[in-house]
Formats: sequence, structure tokens, C-alpha cells
Amino acid sequence: MAKLLYRLGKTAYRRWPIFVAVWLIVIIGVGAVATTMSKPMSTTFSMPGLESVEAAEELPEIMGTEGGSVLDAASIEVVVAAPEGETLTTPESQKAVADLVGDLAALEDVPDQISYIWTPEQAEAAAPAYAEAMSAESGQQVPTEQALQMLLGQLEAQPTLSEDGRIGLISTEFEDVDVADVTPEMQQEVTDVVEQAAEDSGLQVEVRGQGMQVMEMGSASAELVGIALALLILLLTFGSFVAAGLPILTAGVGVAIGTLSITALTAFTEVSSTTPMLATMIGLAVGIDYALFILARYRSELDHTDDRVEAIGIAVGTAGSAVVFAGLTVVIALTALSVVGIPFLTAMGIGAAATVVVAVLVALTLVPALLGLFKSKAFGLSVRHYRPKREANGRVLNNGVRWARFIGKAPIAWVLIVIIGLGALAIPFKDLHLGMPSDSTAPEDSSRRQAVELVVEGFGPGRLDPMMLVVDAREMPGELAEKQAAYTKVAEWAGSMDGVAKVVPPSGSENGAVILIEPETAPEDEATDELLAELREGEGALEEETGADLAVTGTSAIMSDISEKLNDALLPYLAIVIGLAFILLMLVFRSILVPLTATLGFLLSVLATLGVTVAVFQEGAFGIFDGQPIVSFMPIFLIGLVFGLAMDYQVFLVTRIREAHVHGASYKEAVVDGFRNSARVVTAAALIMTAVFAGFIMMDDPIIKSMGFALAAAVIFDAFIVRMLLIPTLMYLMKEKAWWLPKWLDRILPNVDVEGEGLERHYLADHYADDPRESELVKS
Repeated sequence: MAKLLYRLGKTAYRRWPIFVAVWLIVIIGVGAVATTMSKPMSTTFSMPGLESVEAAEELPEIMGTEGGSVLDAASIEVVVAAPEGETLTTPESQKAVADLVGDLAALEDVPDQISYIWTPEQAEAAAPAYAEAMSAESGQQVPTEQALQMLLGQLEAQPTLSEDGRIGLISTEFEDVDVADVTPEMQQEVTDVVEQAAEDSGLQVEVRGQGMQVMEMGSASAELVGIALALLILLLTFGSFVAAGLPILTAGVGVAIGTLSITALTAFTEVSSTTPMLATMIGLAVGIDYALFILARYRSELDHTDDRVEAIGIAVGTAGSAVVFAGLTVVIALTALSVVGIPFLTAMGIGAAATVVVAVLVALTLVPALLGLFKSKAFGLSVRHYRPKREANGRVLNNGVRWARFIGKAPIAWVLIVIIGLGALAIPFKDLHLGMPSDSTAPEDSSRRQAVELVVEGFGPGRLDPMMLVVDAREMPGELAEKQAAYTKVAEWAGSMDGVAKVVPPSGSENGAVILIEPETAPEDEATDELLAELREGEGALEEETGADLAVTGTSAIMSDISEKLNDALLPYLAIVIGLAFILLMLVFRSILVPLTATLGFLLSVLATLGVTVAVFQEGAFGIFDGQPIVSFMPIFLIGLVFGLAMDYQVFLVTRIREAHVHGASYKEAVVDGFRNSARVVTAAALIMTAVFAGFIMMDDPIIKSMGFALAAAVIFDAFIVRMLLIPTLMYLMKEKAWWLPKWLDRILPNVDVEGEGLERHYLADHYADDPRESELVKS
């Protein structure tokens, strides 16, 4: 491989106009398809195999209503509260609420009629219109008195005015759209009405609901800050504006092609709207890293030769080979997301993996082509000249060398410190509680969060998101009266469960019924998950007794099922990723112990990261954040992203160590030489990623804060503690055995030559001559 990439690098450098032109044609062509032929991305989220999702999909048919599942409803709940000591039943408050309802109904995307009933008097006034609507829907005349009794029954079962009369609920939804189609502009119109009503009336008016939820995935300003920080770090690394800008430029090209390709793909097949999210994040990260490593190797080779064509050939042949295998490990981690069994996660993983492949191709071809374009100006616009200090034998003496020699004096102590330290940080991980984003996890000062607190105060936490017990009687024998008796029995059974605050009497028909269950605890509380599990455990016996099919659904049940599915997928996902990556690293390093220490080190850093994240965000350590569940998809994303980056650092650092070893260096000299050539660039890459991820901590959404914190912490733990401390000290301890490989396995494994052993480099003949300092270390 090294020889093939060596020739590719030299060709790209010499024929740079052709390579640059090809990439321009690619980006223009993909962009043209994306802008002229693309279709809207799919906003439908299917999650096969979940009882709650299947029940939600069948609910409209059972109840004889139109519409999708409960996940699709773009619901809006306005919560109104009078000042302490006052009520909403005064004429002034009633007028203010009526004006608020009128203003909401006047919005283009909200139904023209919003009926809210807080008192029996309001029910009596609304009964005639309700009777007329029911008559039109059923085709049979419904008496006003019957409609009134139904309204009063609903009001008693599920009141919309708190007992003290201070807090009231108004429910509606965005009309003719699913929740995924709600735009920020639609949400802002509702928010403006709510804020104006609060200002005019003196009442507290807040709004929540699925239609008002916002999931921030980043912002242009945050990305610009991340890119600016990356540019600064690259400038400090290379001391040149041209060299610093090159990785940013090529990474941008790779991300643009990757995301435009995903958009263009919509012309031929359905693509989930979430697909580009991960592709952009990981594509930018690895794109900068890969270009950085090749550019750094190119500058290093110029220290040995004045022939720039030869230098770029060696750089692409060696660092480029490492880029290929580092990219493969990332692709493995991303495509393995398909084992979770959630289609939108699979699409995100495959889309991001494709973007990584593009990033690898860009690094191998466009980077050397642009170096051919700039030639001697590749390190131009310098802010400082590259004049490294040198030892007596001419080798570079930098902080990487000093660090490697320092930790080499007491490797056992450092290994123990790392293992004990990261192990201690991982302890809170045992209490991990996963959940999904909701109004309860919104920023504390947001209207959604304030609405939640008012609902809990006035109606209890179970009112936030009641469970829906669906009784499917379509296959159940008997008349309607017998079925209604079964519905009542099921409701009584549900009401007898510990942890149930209230059961709303069943409403239904011959096809089935829905029973609303309000838990005593909030949707994200672990006790609510336990109640859900107990309900499902008792379903079987009740199904045999009544002949009906039972299933629990509702937003909280669906989110709980998704969290459980993601949690169950963690171990299989880890096993697949680590297993395949172990084989790949064994090919790269031709060793058993090096890949083993690499994967064990990754596990340590991930567990420590999850432990710290649980402590800070779930348990509220240091009082920085209120305790709340960790978002369910964060551990999977964390593992995938960090595994890819960790293996990047492992490959680039240890291939330089192995390169020194295969060219005759002792195990000690090899570690020092690896750090001499790679520590600075790996540090720069890790700092860039840390800065980019840490930027998310400054965002308002607690979910995004936790993801940014976890990713930044993971890079710090893995790059600076595991790769720069644990791995080299373990290699010191393993000595020459680090490169041990059974002979039978050595014969089977293909020789991929990542280190460029097959490339002729005459200057290496005496490069690893005995160095007194290293010789002493070897003897020790």
C-alpha cells in the first residue's frame, strides 16, 4: 500500500491542475444535482419492533379517528397562572384568557376554534356546540344533555383547572402538519402571542408541547467559532497562514461533497432529515485531522530532502497509509450503528461513513495537489520560522521527546495512576439513567420548562405525559356491553398498581378503548419506567382473562422503549466495533498486544467519560446543572465518534513508533522517535477537536451541553491520558514483545506496509545509530 500511495502522492503533486480540476468538477456536479433534482428529506421516524410504537400506529384505526401516531401530533399546551393568592375565575382573568385563546385561533397554522373548559359553567355553555360536532361526526343525533354529561365527566376525570383555581391548561395543536414539519417560524408566532398575553394581562403564560419542542444540533456561530479555534491551533502548529488554512480548506471540501451527496441522494431514494447531522460533525473532525497528519509528515520529510516531489510521495505513502486505516476504523464505528435497529440512526451512520471516505480521498489526492500548486509557498505567510532545536546527533529535540523520556523513567507508576484515575472517574457510570429530550429537559429559563413546573405544581408530575393503555377489542368476542365491562376491568387493574396517581375512565367503541394513566412521578423519573415495566408484566394475564389485546403507548412509553433499545444495543455495538477494529489494527501493526492495549485504553477513556458525564449532568455534581437523565443516543454517538478519533490518534502515533522499530530502532528509541515526530501534531489535532466540542457547552439546551461536555472530555481523556501517557508507558513495559505476532498468523496476514518499510529512504541508514541517552534508557 505504501508504494501505491507513494506514487499517487507524487502524481497528484506533479499533475496538480488535473486533480484540482477533478475535485472542482465533482463538487460542481454533486452540487448541481443537489440543487436541481433533490427532494425534501423524510421526516418520518420508524422504529420497528417496539410495542409502544406499534400500538400508537394502530390507535387511529382502533379509535376510528384520522391522523398518525402520538409521536406525530404537533400538540401545543398553553399554561396560564394567576399571581399567588389569586385565581383565574375572576372576570378580568377570564377576559384575558378569552383574548389569548382568540389570538391563538387567529394564527394561520392553529385551528380556528380552540375550546377550553375549566369549570362546569363553561362545560354547560359549550355543550350545544359539542353535541352538534358529535352528531356531525357520528351521523346520529346526540342530545345536548348527553354532550354535557360527557364534558362534565371529562372535566372530573382530567381537570384543566387546578384545585386552587390558580393554574389552567389550554390545549390545541398545529393544524394539518406532523411534529417534524413544524417550523421555527410557526413556533415563534405562538410564542409571540403567549408573551404578548402575559405582558397585557399580568398573568404568567407559558407554552409547551411536542409542537413547541426544539432540538438544537448546533449553530452557524458555534461552527464558525470552532473553525476559528482550529485555525489558531493550526497556525501555532505550523507557524504559517497558508499551511494552517490548508486543512480547513480541504476538510470543508470533503464535508461539502459529503453533505451535498446526501442531499442529491434524495432524488433517487428516501433520506432521513437527520442523516446530514453526524456527517457534518465527524466529516469536519476527521477531514482536518487527516490533512493535518499528511501536511505535518510532508514538512518532516523536507527536513531530510530538498526534493519536494519525493517528500510528498513519502508523506502520502506513510501518513497516507495511516489515514486509510484510521478512516477504515471510523467507517467501521459508524456503519456499526446499524446494529441498533433504529433506521434513522443507521442512515446517520452510513451518511457519516460515506463522508469519512470522501475525507480520506481528499486527504490522499487534493492535499498533495494543493501542495503542488503552492510548492515552496506551502508554508508561506509565516508568523515564525520552523527552526527546531536539535541534539548533538542532529535529531530534533522537542517537547514530545522530553515527555517520552520523562514517562519512560517510571512507566509502572504512570500505568497505575492512569488506570486508577480513569477507573475512579468511571464509577458513577453504574448509575446511568437514559432518557429522551422533553420539555422537562429544556433550559431552566425557557417557557417550556416554566410550563412544566406550573403543570407539576397544579396537577402533579403524571399530568405532563400520561401513559395510554390501549385495549384492542377487534378480535375480542362479545357485544359492546361485554367489551365495556372488560375496559372497566382493565382500568381498575391499572388503577390498583403502585405508582399510579390517577386513571381516566376508558373511552372507546366496539373496536377498543384508550385508558389514560397518570403516574405519581414525572416521565423522566426511574419510578415511571418501573411502573411501565410492571404494567407490561401484567398484560398477559389480563389478556387471557378478557380476550382483548393490551399495549401501553404514549410519548413517555415510546421514549422509554427507545432508550431501552439503545441501552440494549450498547454491548453488541461495542463488541462489533472493537472486534473489527482489533483485526484492522492487527493488520496495521502486525501485533497482538498493541491492538489489545489500544482497545482497552479506549474502553477506559469512554467509561471515564460516561462516569464524569453522569456525575455532572445526571447527579448534579458541583451544582453546575440540575440532575436529569442522560439523553439516550448520547452513549452510542459518544462511542462511535470517540472511537474513530481515538483510533486516529493511535494509528498516527504508533505507526511512527513502529516505523522507527522496523528501521532498526530499539523499543525505547522507537517510542521516543514516535513522539518526536507525532506528539505535536496529535496534540494539535486533539486540541482542535476539544475546542470544537467544548463550544457546544455554551449553548442553551442542556442536551447539547451534555453532548459537548462528553465529547470534549472524551477527547481529553483519550488523546492526552490514554494515547500520550498510557500507551507509551505500556510499550515501554512490553519492550520488544509489543510487536510479537505468532508465526502462523504472520504468514496469514497480508503485509500492508503502513510504515513505508518498502520505500527507499537512504537517509534512514544511519538515522537510528546508537544514541547515548536512548541506550541508557534501554539498559534501564
